[in-house]
Amino acid sequence: MLKIEDLKVSYGGIEAVKGISLEVPENTIATLIGANGAGKSTVLRSIVGLVKPVSGDISFNGESITGLTSDQIVSRGITLVPEGRRIFPNLTVLENIKIGAYMRKDDLSEDIAWMNDLFPRLKERSWQLAGTLSGGEQQMLAVARALMSKPKLIMMDEPSLGLAPLVVKGIFDIIKEIHKQGMTILLIEQNANLALKAADIGYVLETGSIVMQGEGKELLKDQSIREAYLGKSK
Repeated sequence: MLKIEDLKVSYGGIEAVKGISLEVPENTIATLIGANGAGKSTVLRSIVGLVKPVSGDISFNGESITGLTSDQIVSRGITLVPEGRRIFPNLTVLENIKIGAYMRKDDLSEDIAWMNDLFPRLKERSWQLAGTLSGGEQQMLAVARALMSKPKLIMMDEPSLGLAPLVVKGIFDIIKEIHKQGMTILLIEQNANLALKAADIGYVLETGSIVMQGEGKELLKDQSIREAYLGKSK
């Protein structure tokens, strides 16, 4: 579904992404793990058109999307749940959800009902200002907003960041549920343990280069990954 070939991205003369290639097949969960500053977010920002690559190609369903605007990319079926959630705090929960469908001209009622089923806590708080939600509820809202564009591929940048362990488990349960319902997911996550357990495919990014790739559960067993990202030597 998504294919990246020899992608290079620079910021002010510093090469943040150094010619990486990866694929996200349809109906899979793929994860990109790595330390802070490895270039993970830059890859996502390049895919959605927020950063212009120096070279390389990004294609989606066989069509190159390199150089397209963010709106054009969203209209093709890719959406991003950004790091830090970026909800609109002074709008209600329901208004935030509807903003995710700003490019749609069809009836939203069926998808709002789906969001209510997926996120019962958001349904209870439909008319509450989004800025008054807890961190976990705001993350749920960011995911719900992204799903309202009816994407074929949803990308999530650090969905567990700053959340309590029990809340993180709830977020990952939601990720697995939307995948079960047919969504393809590309996940960036510092919690390598949870990410690799959930993922069909994993890529390890170090200082802008992919140094390892494979099935998520196989990477989880790898000694070097366990030592580098899981804090375990056994």
